[in-house]
Amino acid sequence: MTVSIAITGKSGSGKTTVVKALWRVLRQKHPDKTILLFDNDLTAELGHSFGKDIRQTIYGIRSGKHEYKTGIPEDMTKQEYIEWALEDILEPLDDNTDIIVSWLIGSKDCRCPITKQINDALVKLIARYDYVIFDCEFDLKYLHQLVDIPINVTLVIARPNEASIHLAKRIEEYSAKYAAGEQLGVILNKVNKQEIEPLLQLLQKYDLTTLGTIPKDDTLKENRVSKESKIVEKAMDELYYRLNIPQSEGIQ
Repeated sequence: MTVSIAITGKSGSGKTTVVKALWRVLRQKHPDKTILLFDNDLTAELGHSFGKDIRQTIYGIRSGKHEYKTGIPEDMTKQEYIEWALEDILEPLDDNTDIIVSWLIGSKDCRCPITKQINDALVKLIARYDYVIFDCEFDLKYLHQLVDIPINVTLVIARPNEASIHLAKRIEEYSAKYAAGEQLGVILNKVNKQEIEPLLQLLQKYDLTTLGTIPKDDTLKENRVSKESKIVEKAMDELYYRLNIPQSEGIQ
């Protein structure tokens, strides 16, 4: 069974840094498990943070603009073709991790067959992995328009100020119906120790479930592209045990 984790939040909140940190934590705790990193953010920064310039996207398949690595096999159904094309755009990061980029997506209101065909192909692809981590555009709605799967954990990343916390409440509300009753909570990022008490009061004011905080890491200014942070990784390692995901080697 695939464990699905969605990282949501406003652009600039630190989503991609959190995705990379959580990925490293999962690799350390479950080195034999397979992971799919799913870049659903329009900035498509996740691939760049690994030093990869990924230009082949799910949108490219949908629009017919994808440039294939190999020739297209003959005598395929449209569904088989889409499944094959998704395999073609998977980018391996290591022996157990792949990354895929969606970029622009079609609306679920679109009645064209390819919308359902892509959804069905992605559901099948995702099911092959032990974990999938979604780097989301804003909330779960944009992801849901592309693929409809149960999300076990949704993390809303927010910066430590009232405007960002207010927005986190909106993201929580927009995402709630797509989270389908699974874990949905806020992680405050870039927090100074002296800010914690007033921030907790703000979170209480907006009736938000708080899963934890991540300290501010000034070295990220030097790692803008790689999004690497030992401080964020350590914080996610400590937060891991609060998440609704398997805590032992065996995935149930």
